[in-house]
Amino acid sequence: MYETFAHTADLGLRAKARDLDELFADAAAGLFSLVVEEAPSDPDDTERHFEIEGDRLDLLLLDWLNELLYVFDSEQMVLRDFDVAIGSGGLRATSRAQPLDPGRHRLLREVKAITYHGLKVEEADDGWLAEVIVDI
Repeated sequence: MYETFAHTADLGLRAKARDLDELFADAAAGLFSLVVEEAPSDPDDTERHFEIEGDRLDLLLLDWLNELLYVFDSEQMVLRDFDVAIGSGGLRATSRAQPLDPGRHRLLREVKAITYHGLKVEEADDGWLAEVIVDI
């Protein structure tokens, strides 16, 4: 589950999940919900693979979301259906990807970066919680 919250001139993204894999997948889905209105899946969707090294969960989340934003900006790819595995030393993930198509994808806002400000990943009573502030 993810939700947004107001933050001065930026926008906050909060994710809650039962485990870390789901938390990072929900945060990724939340990021893309800020950028583009979801289009239906397409049989021509491709599979994207990601590997990100790191052992600090907060910085791993920052690197993960910034990598996804980089793929969106540089390759004009819309990502979805994230399958994430957090292990010792980092993250491995796959997602479905399709080229950005203005006829199918309605852009919602430009996200410039994921910031260090307010960044947290912590264990909660009922699972895990993550918060990031996105620069819009």
